Amino acid sequence: MKTSISTPLHLYLIRHGETEWSLDRRHTGCTDIPLTANGESEARELGKHLRDIQFSLMLTSSLKRAQQTCALVGLDQVPEIEPDLVEWDYGDYEGQKSVDIRKERPDWTIFRDGCPHGEMPTQISDRADRLIARLRSLDGNIALFSHGQFGGVLAVRWIGLTVDEAQHFPLSTASISIFAFDPHHPEVSVIALWNAASHEIFNKDSLL
Repeated sequence: MKTSISTPLHLYLIRHGETEWSLDRRHTGCTDIPLTANGESEARELGKHLRDIQFSLMLTSSLKRAQQTCALVGLDQVPEIEPDLVEWDYGDYEGQKSVDIRKERPDWTIFRDGCPHGEMPTQISDRADRLIARLRSLDGNIALFSHGQFGGVLAVRWIGLTVDEAQHFPLSTASISIFAFDPHHPEVSVIALWNAASHEIFNKDSLL
């Protein structure tokens, strides 16, 4: 809950490190696969950018790749499992590549069409909105360990765009993004940082 002395809300969205399926560009929803050795190294590198930040809350997807990333980052805080941070449920397209799906559905895009027997755009939009409503009631720096395509949806819903616009917001593995508010117009949601790779240095003092 918000305190009487309010600290501006900053959401640090962290996509998990590399997995075998992300390396192979296979859609990975509920399949609970671990990080690769490189993914573990990526996660440790993330810690160099995050350990000096005071987080009021850490939330992580229940999936192994997100929890591993959270643990390897090495923040001095116990994370809370947040079911709404899990990746898009790909249903029949689980484990497939977009290029193969488009052999049968040439104009398919997940952000417009969703997945048969998985989540549809309206469902994932509702999930993102539910999470955002919870987060907007909080203060301070909050770490969110999540996934690529759900992360894109969370970004567009944060700034009031529709799910299909998430196609313009790709996330690399082991990346950091920050959602905040314009300090001059506190009612305006902004993306203060997007898809900063773990090897890139950013100056948090220059952010909103």
